[in-house]
Order: sequence, then C-alpha cells, then structure tokens
Amino acid sequence: MSQKPSIPKGTRDFSPIEMARRNYIFDVIKKSFKKYGFQQIETPAMENLSTLVGTGGEESDKLIFKILNSGDYLAKVDKNAFSTQNSSIITHQISEKALHYDLTVPFARYVVQNQNDITFPFRRFQIQPVWRADRPQKGRYREFYQCDADIIGSDSLLNEVDLIKMIDDVFTELFQGKLNYSISINNRKVLSGIAEAVGEKNKLTDITVAIDKLDKIGVDKVLDELKEKNLSTESIQSLKPLFELQGNSTEKIMFLAGFLSCSEIGKKGIEELEFVFETLQKLGLKTAKVIFDPTLARGLGYYTGTIIEVKVENFPSITGGGRYDDLTGTFGLKNVSGVGISFGADRIYDVLLDNNLYPEFKGDSTQVLFTNQSSADESRFLPMLFALRDVGINAEIYTEQAKWQKQMIFADKKGVKYIVSANEKGETFMKSNDSTEKIPFKTINELISFITK
Repeated sequence: MSQKPSIPKGTRDFSPIEMARRNYIFDVIKKSFKKYGFQQIETPAMENLSTLVGTGGEESDKLIFKILNSGDYLAKVDKNAFSTQNSSIITHQISEKALHYDLTVPFARYVVQNQNDITFPFRRFQIQPVWRADRPQKGRYREFYQCDADIIGSDSLLNEVDLIKMIDDVFTELFQGKLNYSISINNRKVLSGIAEAVGEKNKLTDITVAIDKLDKIGVDKVLDELKEKNLSTESIQSLKPLFELQGNSTEKIMFLAGFLSCSEIGKKGIEELEFVFETLQKLGLKTAKVIFDPTLARGLGYYTGTIIEVKVENFPSITGGGRYDDLTGTFGLKNVSGVGISFGADRIYDVLLDNNLYPEFKGDSTQVLFTNQSSADESRFLPMLFALRDVGINAEIYTEQAKWQKQMIFADKKGVKYIVSANEKGETFMKSNDSTEKIPFKTINELISFITK
C-alpha cells in the first residue's frame, strides 16, 4: 500500500498564482530596499549551532530546528552523557548545525567574517526563508520568508527614522490606502528603566518575555506569569498601570518620563523615543499611524534600543525589528551597533489576500497559445512562437496534436488570453479567449502589433 503524500506541519506548497502574489510582495519590498540604499546579500540556510544558540534568549533557543550530524550521529556521544537522557547535554554532541531562525544573527556573523571588505555604515537586505519550531496557527508557520533590512556600524537615530519611513512607503503601496495599520514603537532602555523603577532590575528578561505575550494572553495571564517568575506583589502592582495606560503617544511618553525619573537608562530611552517621534512628525508619513506602546517588548533578546512592530487589526505582527548594540560582539567584533527591520512576507500575503488587495497579474502566465492540430500547424507556428518570445510575450504551443475542444479547455484553465490557429486553407487568425471574433493576420508583425496594442 502506497504512503499518502504529505508535508510537515507549518509548511506549505505554493501554486503558480500564489507565487505570482508572493513575488509581487517581494518586488515591492525589494524596490523600496534599493531606493533607500540597501544592498543584497545571502547567507546559508543552516548555520553552526553554536552561532545561533544563546543569541536571541532562551525563548528563541527553543525554536531552533537542529540538524543531526551525518552518518552514525550517536557513535561519538559520551556514554555517561547518554545515560542521563538529558537532551540539552546530548544535543550538542549529535548536532553541530541548525536552520537559522532569523536573518539578523547570520547577518551579524557575516559582518564579523567580512568586516575588512565592508564599508560602514553598511546597509544590507536579505530575502530568504527561516525556520522556527513554533506551534503552527493562522499567520504563524514553521517555514516562512523574512525580508530584512539592517544598517550596521552607526549609532544615529536617523537610521530608525529611515526604516520607519521605508515601512510607510512599502505599506502605502501594498495597501493602496484601503487598509489601516499602525507602527508601534518602544525602547528596550525604557523597559530596562521600568524594571529598575519597580525594584526588579535583575528580572528584566522575565518582565520583557511576559510583556511580549500581552496581546496573545491578556493582562491577567501576564500578571500570573510575572508571579510565577517570583516578582514581588508590590512590583507587579507598580507595573499594572503601564498595561492600562491611556492617551496619545505624547501623553504616554510624558507619563513614562515621570515614572522613570529615577532611572538613567530609562531617561535615555525616553530621549531616544522623543527624537524619533519629533523627527517623524517634522517629515510626515504617507499612510502610517505611529504610536508609542510601552508594553511592546519584542521577544528576541538581542534588542537594546528602539523596537518596532507593525500591526493590522485581527492579524499578528507583519513587520518588526529594532536596535541591537553589540550583536557582533558575540562573534568577536565589539561595539558595533546596528538596527534593522523584518517584513513578514507570509503574513503580509494573508493580509492582502483577506482584504482583496492583490492586483491582476496579467503577465505572469501564458498570454498566447498556438493551437496544434497537425504537423502543418507545428511547422507554421513554431517560428512565430519563438518570435513572440523574443519580443517578451509569454507564449507556448500545445505540444500534442489534439482536438480543438481539448486545447480550448486547457487554455481556459490556464487563463490564456489569446488563441492563434489556422484553418484548413492554412489561413492564420487569432482571437481573444473570451470572444468568438476571429481576426486574420498574415505576418508575425501584424500578430505582435495586435497583441501589444
């Protein structure tokens, strides 16, 4: 009995129309990347496990898909380690490589390895798949594409402004003014200041991990998680007003400025936020609504300054990113600050599909089909076929000699726009697939003229 074919959960196949839609998203994003001066690089799908582990925090480590060593991967496992049945001990002996869970850590590794060939500040972009051992659900996949843009080797907050302006450009084009979205901004220094202000400086990671789940699990469960992390009742009560803060961004920033008046790092975060908001206000945005969200944390542990997240109602985050001050230091290159964003192409795909925002893809399939009912048709139409292709018209010939009806069914299913045929006298004509009118032509130039007019 043959096995029923399947694919792993959290992965997908893509049909031709789905690929046309995906490429549309990639093209819009790539165009904006280039306009803002970013250059494309590519890194391997797999990295050394040691490169990835520990860079994004414990939560990220849990999401790493590890690759078993080639051959008998158990042969070199220490017997004492094996007898413990402790997977965290054994893993590093049976797996030296892993699939990357994001593109930022590989980029940091790339920068360190190629630092002598890079002109800083370096603007790079990558459009590649990443893999996370997450629980699949709507908008959340185990294999998905990220479209990353990073600026490394500069501390200037103008870089944050540039990235937010680029986000505005991309979604202005993709959403065509028909869909509201918001760009939420916070600063990890503000979060550090909050932890310090409530007397839990050493619990920063626990606080940020819990806060990052606020949209998913709600205030009460976040508070429960903080209790489980052994935060004091007084500290939790001090944090609660931040989850329920009302007012516009300016009012929220003013409240935080007072709340963090005793924290130097917190005050620094407020200064950075004020610069970004004031500069964006001067420059203006096309369609984006920018808001300050003091509960925005972002789950990855390497962020140290500005953090950014883009949301559409009823969808998870579709773009996110932030400032990281010393990610390259993990690989030996100290004090090199970077900031970047990542467009989640797969979630953007779903948003555009659900809101009927894709354009009509006219040139992504066969435009012209030459019918084939005899060897005479093949001899007559093959030169024409290649002539059309040479001028950039998508064309094909029905490769089997078949009945007219069968070929028309094929053309209908494939969405072919024009049909080229010949009658018994050898006279050639063309017609639109949705019309019965036959238009005669004698030369290939006549045919090209009709199709391109």
